[in-house]
This record gives sequence, C-alpha cells and structure tokens, in this order.
Amino acid sequence: MATQATTDELARLGTLIGKARFAIITTVSADGQLVSRPMAVKERDFDGDLWFFTEDPSHKTNEVRANPQVNVALDSGKGWVSIAGEAHVVKDSAKIDELWDTGAQAWFEHGRDDPKVALLRVEAHTAEYWATDQPTPVVLLKYAKAAVTGGRPHVGTSRTVELPS
Repeated sequence: MATQATTDELARLGTLIGKARFAIITTVSADGQLVSRPMAVKERDFDGDLWFFTEDPSHKTNEVRANPQVNVALDSGKGWVSIAGEAHVVKDSAKIDELWDTGAQAWFEHGRDDPKVALLRVEAHTAEYWATDQPTPVVLLKYAKAAVTGGRPHVGTSRTVELPS
C-alpha cells in the first residue's frame, strides 16, 4: 500500500530520476496489450512531471490519447524507480525550446521546426523505488552471503509512495 511521500522520499526520488538517462515507457495499445519502449529523459529535475520528446502522430501518441495511463521505469545505477501516471501529448513551443538538445535533433528530420515534434509529459501519481547507498562490491557480497546462508540480502530501501498532485 502506498503512503504519501515524505520530503526525504521526494528528494531520494529526485536523485534517482536525476541520474537516469533513459526510461522505459509502457502504454496500452488499442487491443489492450502493454507496449514498452525506451525514451531519453529530458528534464531530470523531478517536480512530479517527466518529459520526453516524441513524434506526433505515432503509435505511442495515439495510445496515450486513447488511454493516458502509463508506467515509466528508470534505472539510475544506484536504484530503480517505477512511476505510474498519466501521459499527455504536448506541443508547447516554449517547453520544446527549453528541452531541445542534440539528442532531440537526431530524431527529427527537419530539426526543431519539424511539424512532428511533440513532448510526452507524464504526470506522476505513484512511485515505487528501490535504492541503495552501498558500494556495488558490498551489495554483491551481501547477495553471495544470502545465497550461501539461505537468507535474504539487506541491500537497500524499497518503498511505494503517492506523489503530491
């Protein structure tokens, strides 16, 4: 069961998301199948929204318009975050200018002025995260010890939290 995120938990989520370069976004297709695809995270200062460049129209934007419920999974190297939320296709020129970079440039044939340039904004509702502050060798040692002793390794914190709207 999710509880309201504390200030510390929001800070931890911000740190984990800030270190992630890519995310896996899962949408629901017209026939009800889950569809996942990698996308580059474009704004890493987490304020409850995640931003991604996308082409519109596309299968992804059609799926989001039909069913805005999405999941975003991110890996920071020191933990992972799974965000459930609602996605929106956005064509805000000011926000596009703010987030535009060479990574986005590579995906659009006509650059910033390509009529297919759009943003996918994911409004986060809940987040499940696992994080560790321990060095990787210590984590691996704890896994090995647990495998030998039959115990469970204690290597990090795992929580599910509701995010402020």
